[in-house]
Amino acid sequence: MRDIILDRDGVINLDSDAYVKSVDEWIAIDSSIQAISQLHQAGYRVFVATNQSGIGRGFFSLQTLEAMHYKMCHLVNEAGGLISDIAYCPHTPEDNCTCRKPKAGLLKMLAEDHQIDLTQAIVIGDSLRDLQAADQVGATGLLVLTGKGQKTRQQNPTLPYPIFETLYDATKNILS
Repeated sequence: MRDIILDRDGVINLDSDAYVKSVDEWIAIDSSIQAISQLHQAGYRVFVATNQSGIGRGFFSLQTLEAMHYKMCHLVNEAGGLISDIAYCPHTPEDNCTCRKPKAGLLKMLAEDHQIDLTQAIVIGDSLRDLQAADQVGATGLLVLTGKGQKTRQQNPTLPYPIFETLYDATKNILS
């Protein structure tokens, strides 16, 4: 498995029930940037697949989302890492699109654009919908307890996925 697909909010950056709506509100989780850098330096391709219904709800613009992603990628690059691509769903749940997780559209888009064998990929998320999307394409799902991860574990006590405190802890396990 040489491809890693990360959820964004709650995995790479602090999540907010009020949405992350600006570049200033986009705050990296301690050690997540370092984790991405370590994965890249170990030969993994790192991708991001993120639901961003705040666009569809009118909380922030596509331009603001792109500025947040620029900040994220810049921090990763400064740390010696690389995010190969970012796929996002701008839709609300009511739009019933094919890309919004738990559907696998974002993962399939990344796979098509970058020749990813999803059955050999690792998907790391903090919510059940991230893991359900991974299951649909035969990817290996890992849960992190940052973001909504604690709540996800409490609501689903018998989850069949490896669970890690943080992306950094998951990375240490992947690289060991």
